[in-house]
Amino acid sequence: MFKAFLIKFAEIGVKGKNRDLFEAALAQQIKYALRRCEGQFAVRRNRGRIYIEALSAFDFEETVENLKTVCGISSICPMVQAKDEGVEKLCQDVVDYVAAQYPEKRFTFKVDARRAQKNYPLNSMEINALLGEKLLDAFPQLRVDVHKPEVMIHVEVREKIYIYSIEIPGPGGMPVGTNGKAMLLLSGGIDSPVAGYMVAKRGVKIDAVYFHAPPYTSERAKQKVVDLARLVARYSGPIYLHVVNFTEIQLAIYEKCPHDELTIIMRRYMMRIAEQIAKKTECLGLVTGESIGQVASQTMQSLAVTNEVCTMPVYRPCIGLDKQEIVELAEKIGTYETSILPFEDCCTIFVAKHPVTKPNLGVIKRHEENLKDGIEEMVRQAVETAELIVAEV
Repeated sequence: MFKAFLIKFAEIGVKGKNRDLFEAALAQQIKYALRRCEGQFAVRRNRGRIYIEALSAFDFEETVENLKTVCGISSICPMVQAKDEGVEKLCQDVVDYVAAQYPEKRFTFKVDARRAQKNYPLNSMEINALLGEKLLDAFPQLRVDVHKPEVMIHVEVREKIYIYSIEIPGPGGMPVGTNGKAMLLLSGGIDSPVAGYMVAKRGVKIDAVYFHAPPYTSERAKQKVVDLARLVARYSGPIYLHVVNFTEIQLAIYEKCPHDELTIIMRRYMMRIAEQIAKKTECLGLVTGESIGQVASQTMQSLAVTNEVCTMPVYRPCIGLDKQEIVELAEKIGTYETSILPFEDCCTIFVAKHPVTKPNLGVIKRHEENLKDGIEEMVRQAVETAELIVAEV
């Protein structure tokens, strides 16, 4: 029945003079998502609306599922398009729509008409009253409820007549690429893919860095992270994933630093390396999946010590979420099942039995002096030899 969609957005509508730029970015992201679908589509903007029209046969469910990954869309409205051929034809089109869409006619409804064509012979209120009357005549078992209707029948009178009553929720937020670019520290865990999704939803383009430690972490662990990047890329667009060989640095820290400080010192070097790559790729900040108090390296004291090595902002979108909330988001975006696959990342391999939870910055810096012979060269090598993988759907 449906061969077209009306795309609604929320925040973009209040962007003032920049609104056109945001709408154009959203239309571009919609086109990118539709490339994953069977069929041909036309995407057009008109007077603050975005329309999608199928130009060939297409899979409705597949199309909707891909549109639900486009950040910036608040709702997806499958609609019927009809030519403006007069008031009587409009009434018949709406009656035919309800007849086809709702086999069971026992519900309350309200008509919400909008007349964008000001030369149309009826105004919005008159259209509402007329269509309501025609529907009650055609289907006597229907009932009007103007306050809490079970079905809201929208009718827009524009260059064509648009009729819809279904609104499928989208992710909301802002179109990816409208708020700069950031570097995501992506591990094989549950939290960091969720963090990537959350910043992408705010319009941020994502690059990512993964710290690989062969032979202590396997190729399957690396592939797991690539798979996670591809899952996040459904929402964020293509992700440039930088795979850093961290083995030599980890072994040096393991050999020369107190074992209860391993995690925090490793984390500081990861942040140093991630920032160097971020600056080379013109990112404006780092993104991590950290949540206050979740593990020893994520206490307030640990986060403060980790931050000290960074000169650019560090964004932590999961910071106030508990584990269950993060898991629920991971399940929603489809990363959870991949995240729990049993392939260890480099942090868990070298974790201490009793890690420090309240590190002292002065003490940490003093112990990092044990690494001064050779560590800068190791960092330089790690940055320069990073493998680049383009993760996309």
